[in-house]
Order: sequence, then structure tokens, then C-alpha cells
Amino acid sequence: MVYFVGAGTGAADLITVRGMRLLEQADVIIYAGSLVNPELLAYAKKECEIFNSATMTLSEVLAVMQQSQEAEKMLVRLHTGDPSIYGAIREQMDELDRLGIPYESCPGVSACFGAAASLNIEYTLPGISQSLIITRMEGKTKVPTKESIESFAAHQASMAIYLSTGMLEELSQRLIAGGYEKHTPAALVYKATWKDEEAYLCTVETLAATAKEHGITKTALVLVGDVLTHQHYQKSRLYAPDFSTEFRQAKEE
Repeated sequence: MVYFVGAGTGAADLITVRGMRLLEQADVIIYAGSLVNPELLAYAKKECEIFNSATMTLSEVLAVMQQSQEAEKMLVRLHTGDPSIYGAIREQMDELDRLGIPYESCPGVSACFGAAASLNIEYTLPGISQSLIITRMEGKTKVPTKESIESFAAHQASMAIYLSTGMLEELSQRLIAGGYEKHTPAALVYKATWKDEEAYLCTVETLAATAKEHGITKTALVLVGDVLTHQHYQKSRLYAPDFSTEFRQAKEE
């Protein structure tokens, strides 16, 4: 059996309880290299075999999975954040289907949610934004034309942009071309929730300058949107005294 487990955003205690228990039970662990906090491997039992997938190809990862299945061993594939976000898990699952190897997924906390916690922000403030767009710049992996940064920027929603730290000059230009004002609030969060986390508030226009000033070249998340300043928003109707719910009748004040 193979379990795809989300390691969480970085801090070892932000893995789910289920994920921790699966690590404790695993006979084999394949983890996603430096993207996963090595402290999580302390949950593994002494006799557990551990592989670093940063040095492996897809075929090599699958070979370990197949060998483990044949030996009736339980294997955990430990991915960074939540496996469903840029985890490249579908290609592994398709091969497991072909090989007849059963698998399950255990979710994790993705970086954008760790970053939100670090900055104490809410992505969905009434009157400001009720949507969060999770996307990335095009690199070695292509991005569909209909999902361009410009097209998403046109919505003026909250955005969390992954895997784009090395292209911040271009990112700023494209965000502005799509409709964001130059002074739109932005944030650069390096290694969200890790012990060496760094977080800097800036603007769309100053993203690259902020990264250069602090020596950030990779492993950072870009957040964009007016929710970052948490001003001029409307209060939620859910808790308004004149709003009735299944559990509470409206009250006159």
C-alpha cells in the first residue's frame, strides 16, 4: 500500500495527525528532499527505509514502490505542503493504477495557508475579495495560455503565486499589465512556517527589489491583494445580530 502524505508547510508540528501516524507506521518513506522538513523523519521507526526523491527519477521512485508492494511493506510518499498543489502526484498514481498497486492520499497544509497564518491575514474579506487564486509563473512546466498571470490579475482577487521567485521582475510587470495598480499590497514569504521563515510586506511594483534587498532567490511565495492591509472591508453577515441562521434568530438592537 502507498500513502501520499502532505508534509505541511514546513514546521514539523503542522503535519496532520493522520500524516504523523502514517509516518510512524511506514516501512518505507520516500520524501521530497529539501522541501520537506527533515524533523518529520524522526517519526519513522528505526527499521524504516528512507529515500530522498530529489536524487531519483520517476521510474526509480516507482521501482521502490513496486518493490515495497511485492514485499508487503507499507510505503509513505511524503510530499511538501499538500500533495494536490504542484505535487506531481497524478503521474505517480497513474503508474500505480497500471501496476495494480493500491494507494490513498492524506492532505497537508499548503504554503499559502502557512503564509496566511504567519501574516495573520484572511484571503476572503467581504467587500475586498471572496476568492483566492493559486497559480504560478511558467517555467520548465508550461502554464495554459488561458491561465496567464494577466488573466488572473484582471479579477483583482487575492492571489498566491508559487514557484516564481526567480522571475519577480516579469511577474510584477504582468500583474500590472493584467490590472493591478503598482501600489497594490503584496508580500514575499520565504519558507513559510519554517524556523528560518522571512516575510516582507511590499507592493506589486517592489517585489523584485524586496527580494534583492533580503537575498531571497527561491523557496518563497508571493501574495497579492488588498486583503494584505485588512482595511475598508465589511464585517461578515454570519455574526451580524440582524442575521438569522439555523442556530440563532435575528436580534433587534
